[in-house]
Amino acid sequence: MHLAANIVVAIVALLHIYFLVLEMFLWDKPAGRKAFGLSLEQAQSTKVLAANQGLYNGFLAAGLIWGLILGHGGVQIQLFFLACVFVAGVFVAVTASKKILYVQALPAAIGALLVWLSSTTNLP
Repeated sequence: MHLAANIVVAIVALLHIYFLVLEMFLWDKPAGRKAFGLSLEQAQSTKVLAANQGLYNGFLAAGLIWGLILGHGGVQIQLFFLACVFVAGVFVAVTASKKILYVQALPAAIGALLVWLSSTTNLP
């Protein structure tokens, strides 16, 4: 159970590193515009906002990685950052795109459940 929890937390962290790259460095490039369905004009006019959003995604990834590095001592940190990812995912799903429920909120919820379960049992 512990290994499954760590794998899901690592996947969520990697997703947020990917979001950071898309939002901070590729926003107005073809890959970024395609990912978010933006015209060149839209991307250029929102580039600074996207970079800010990407930075926050980086902080989420850093927190999850920090929790993983701490091992059992990082369970509360992992749960906190997974909760932040989940809340952000639900907010974006309500305000912008329902797709984010499956891309961000659901993996965070699964990760939190696995982390919680692995912290309450002695299963490997």
